[in-house]
Amino acid sequence: MTGEAIQAPFEASTGDPKHAARATRSAGRKMRSLLLDAASPLFRERGLSGTAITDIAAAADAFPSQITYYFRTKEALFVECACRELLYLARATEQAALKARTPRDYTHALAETVTASDSVAFFAEALTLTRRRQDLAPLVERTIERLHGEGARAYASQVARHGWRSLRAPDESSRRFWAVAIGIILEGYAMGRSPEALCAEMLRVLGEQAKTTGDATPLRLVDDDAGNSNEEG
Repeated sequence: MTGEAIQAPFEASTGDPKHAARATRSAGRKMRSLLLDAASPLFRERGLSGTAITDIAAAADAFPSQITYYFRTKEALFVECACRELLYLARATEQAALKARTPRDYTHALAETVTASDSVAFFAEALTLTRRRQDLAPLVERTIERLHGEGARAYASQVARHGWRSLRAPDESSRRFWAVAIGIILEGYAMGRSPEALCAEMLRVLGEQAKTTGDATPLRLVDDDAGNSNEEG
């Protein structure tokens, strides 16, 4: 009997180790996604302290031990949920702004989409949590960098597509927009403001910043006199 004849039945019975490893990784990614999907609405509705690991496991049709296996702690799961939801919001925001034909409409679409969701407030809770849990800070840092990077690419694409004259680098514009969004939404949630009021306040603040930058040429983000201007900040 040759070596090949001996080896073939062995492979058939045990399977390809590489294939098995890929299947394991795929199953792991699927389970992590299911746990995140189940945890996010519970965390949003009940908060971190009001959500038990057993509740999340039940919603995901999983075992509590699987949560600790994939995320270690409930706090780590909370932060990852918040980070993922913020990036989902950023993607939806960029998609909503694709239809804009002027810088003014572009900014309005961004502000309207961001303030219609509670994802920013959810993420802010994760930011507060990482103040006490520095081991979770790297995930937040990577999320913020990705947020700004993807926002900058989306804005640069719009500038090139429509021939807008940008007075600021795309990266700077993206960072300013999200800084304003986070600040205004946090303040608005604390004061019980509606999404419409938050959107109006965002547009007002962005417009005021546009008029008070001190640049030789005024920054035009939201300006009643902008009309169809091709200038954008």
